[in-house]
Amino acid sequence: MAEAQRPEREGSILVVGGGISGLTATLEAAEVGYEVFLVEKNPYLGGRVAQLKHYFPKLCPPTCGLEINFRRIKDNPRIKFFTLAEVESVSGGPGNYDVTIKLNPRYVNEKCTCCGDCAQACTQEIPNQFNFDMDTRKGAYLAYEMALPMRYVISPEIIGTEDAQRCLEACKYDAVDLDMQPETINLKVGSIIWATGWKPYDAAKIDNLGFQYDNVITNMMMERLASPNGPTQGKIIRPSDSGEISRIGFVQCAGSRDENYLPYCSYICCMASLKQSLYVREQYPEAKVYVFYIDIRAPGQRYEKFYRNIKADENIFLIKGKVAEVREDPATRNITVVAENALTGEKIQQEVDMAVLATGMVPNTADTKLPGEVKYDPDGFVISDLAKGGMFATGCAAKPLDVVSSNQHATGMALKAIQTIVSG
Repeated sequence: MAEAQRPEREGSILVVGGGISGLTATLEAAEVGYEVFLVEKNPYLGGRVAQLKHYFPKLCPPTCGLEINFRRIKDNPRIKFFTLAEVESVSGGPGNYDVTIKLNPRYVNEKCTCCGDCAQACTQEIPNQFNFDMDTRKGAYLAYEMALPMRYVISPEIIGTEDAQRCLEACKYDAVDLDMQPETINLKVGSIIWATGWKPYDAAKIDNLGFQYDNVITNMMMERLASPNGPTQGKIIRPSDSGEISRIGFVQCAGSRDENYLPYCSYICCMASLKQSLYVREQYPEAKVYVFYIDIRAPGQRYEKFYRNIKADENIFLIKGKVAEVREDPATRNITVVAENALTGEKIQQEVDMAVLATGMVPNTADTKLPGEVKYDPDGFVISDLAKGGMFATGCAAKPLDVVSSNQHATGMALKAIQTIVSG
């Protein structure tokens, strides 16, 4: 069909969530001609992928995939995105939804040049949620180096303080606006894609795995430790004393596949821990790595090959056995992982410098329900009503997925969203 004969696209799509699934769904729909509104609750796009050191299948840094997607978003006039934004209400039906969006104040406007003078002027430090509170950041900050939008944000925690005034006085570009107020916008869209993502299971709820000890961290905290823009600039060290690592334990299914905590498998945890064992081996060639697992799940040929390569490493020990206890030696702050080897029946008490708990994925919708007629499964994942159409879930809002599967799933849901508009 010649360009002039192409039918004009009608209707628009709302994508809620700016992680890898939301970005993919947005781009797939916009690049075939549909108007897309992308809404993200954080001050930046990128989601969990932005917090990783590397992700499968190529073990790329997040800057690789995100940079390409961000460029495509900025270059596409059909895409309008909103950060620090929340969906407050949804009414109507497939093909004709009325949506109310709340825009929370950033306190920094479009004049920002990312010079960082506002952050330098701050004296107050606040917990850095991007690094899972393993360090602090200034009250004025850029979440990470390639954040989109590339603009600082001033934390509401310092509004009304002397620090906020210092930020205002330090800015040479009139970009700081301490009088910003919440705004509300109304949108009419034909379909909605929920890409609201996930959060790590709260390891503090697992009373036998020792998360109260400094040298016991979660798998996502490990990603931040290993990341060049993390709290230690990528150096994997013991949190208690910044010591180097000679022995480390990985505890699989930390709270997962357990009716007392998280009843399902989160799909990615085994591969994440095997990947992180490489992080350790790269920094500490002589270090011993102990991975305690119930079952190793390596779905697909590529992951199976990765698993076999890990298994061949003589310094990585894969131990089949559910961990019963993780305890600390108060004198040395060393950690002991206690388990029974399911193959030999031997009781193991392995002392390590630190332990990493592979906590599972919890959908953000497990305890924060979405507006509108949204259905959920017993674990809080969103169920897409494919028969009715109109609203669809993608990525880890729908089920536990890795990055590759999230991209594939998001492409499919973008098509379903388009079909709603076309059939309407």
